[in-house]
Amino acid sequence: MLSVVIITKNEERNIGRCLESLQKIADEIIVIDGFSIDQTQKICEKYGVKFVQNTWLGYSETKNFGNSLAKHDYILSLDADEALSEELQKSLILLKKNGFSADSYQMNRLTSYCGQWIKHCGWHPDRKLRLWNKNKGFWQGIIHEKVEMQSPKIEFLQGNILHWSYYNISEHIQKANVYSSLGAENNFKNGKKGSIFKILFSPLIKFLKSYVLQTGFLDGFYGFVICSIASYETFLKYLKTRELEKK
Repeated sequence: MLSVVIITKNEERNIGRCLESLQKIADEIIVIDGFSIDQTQKICEKYGVKFVQNTWLGYSETKNFGNSLAKHDYILSLDADEALSEELQKSLILLKKNGFSADSYQMNRLTSYCGQWIKHCGWHPDRKLRLWNKNKGFWQGIIHEKVEMQSPKIEFLQGNILHWSYYNISEHIQKANVYSSLGAENNFKNGKKGSIFKILFSPLIKFLKSYVLQTGFLDGFYGFVICSIASYETFLKYLKTRELEKK
């Protein structure tokens, strides 16, 4: 048996696609919603999910709260802007049929950016641990959270989590501003400095890594945009870290 946990807030353009991809594999779907004011709840109700509205606790804690409501030991975690590819659905159906042989499972994620599937820039293969025994793992981290497992037994599933990230460049820039603030707070909390060296050179290193070493140039125009905004986000993160230090 498998529970699926999803967190949402104003995800009317994405959540239907996500829920549709889960119909053949989920025994329970729990949606933790941050008081959406669009059609998110109505769409979820069409699929008969357990819809719970809750105050935002941060990415990790909100997901852990959702996990605590799950009836089944194994949890699949998705974001509202993600869906399962047909191949991954088949892998999960087979896994349920044969029984869970590992404590956790990884799978690749393929991301769509402004309508283009991104194959480089460090975005693919983007291996994610998204299926696990809830008694042996939990979400941890302020930004780019991940599941921390008590058991090393991990297996890999064929197929992709399909991720619709940004529909336009402005959305990406806005999110970069949010993530850079979270990253700065995390730096400050852990004693990492926003030195002039970091402000000047970390963005350049980030761009060269994603555009050259991770062959972002092969993704054409949007590859350049992605790598440039990643560099900009790095610049903002260390600039905001320095600002926190001065305060």
